[in-house]
Amino acid sequence: MTREPSGGTELGRFLRARRTQTTPASAGLTVGPGLRRTPGLRREELATLAGVSIDYYTRIERGRETRPSPAVIDALARALRLDEAEHEHLRDLATRSARQAPEAAAVPSRTVSAGVKLLLEGMRPYPAQVLSRSMDILAFNPGGARLYPGMEEWPVKQRNLARYIFLHPSSRQLFTDWDNQVRGCVSRLRTLAGTDPDAPDLAGLVGELLLKSPEFAKLWDRYEVRPHSHGRKTFHHPEVGELTLGYQSMLLDGTAGHRVNTYFAEPGTPEYDALVLLDISAHERLSVGASRSGC
Repeated sequence: MTREPSGGTELGRFLRARRTQTTPASAGLTVGPGLRRTPGLRREELATLAGVSIDYYTRIERGRETRPSPAVIDALARALRLDEAEHEHLRDLATRSARQAPEAAAVPSRTVSAGVKLLLEGMRPYPAQVLSRSMDILAFNPGGARLYPGMEEWPVKQRNLARYIFLHPSSRQLFTDWDNQVRGCVSRLRTLAGTDPDAPDLAGLVGELLLKSPEFAKLWDRYEVRPHSHGRKTFHHPEVGELTLGYQSMLLDGTAGHRVNTYFAEPGTPEYDALVLLDISAHERLSVGASRSGC
């Protein structure tokens, strides 16, 4: 699925990525004179900061030690100055590393219940979609379908938000902060790959993006795991112009990691009026398409 070496563990890969991206200065070390071969921390430096032997840390990073204690994991997190999300991801990787045998990978359900579809309809004119854990678009209301221009032209099974952002020609023009958008996508996929690297719904997508997108490959190697579940996004939409919207991502209990993504604006604002226009035009397009198909 990735270009990473076959040896080692996800725990070791994550530690290596974070170590090589942590400068001695940011870790509280004084850098002496002379040229360093890497700007990141050396193994011996991280081991010293975490209070473990160099040999023990090396065995963890190379996958020969698979049961580090919670205290060691917490010490490594402190030494690397991990934030809360990264620290929790490190704990998850350590738990998985300690299992005697990996759990059998299963294909998660893509079914969206009738009740959730009713909720999407009730959110209009706010655009809303249901995403799988690997960011496949499983369901949407009219605005949710039209918010990403050109997405409807793709086959149903190809509709994936990460694929759209990295590979669709409209993506770079749609997002004013494209660089930030792609980092968020990779971060979410990296989190899933770390705790379930054999996920059948992820392997093909990551392999495709590694081959087709140099930007994705570069970010994948950085191994960032930062959640992006709410905030504001600015779109430069070809139909309704530029608009800045609030967004919220909500996990759906009782599903295989499905989330509802919705975008919103205060009623009476130009952004709200733009969403109403987008919803109406998208609803008309969907109605015409349904009538032509004989539905």
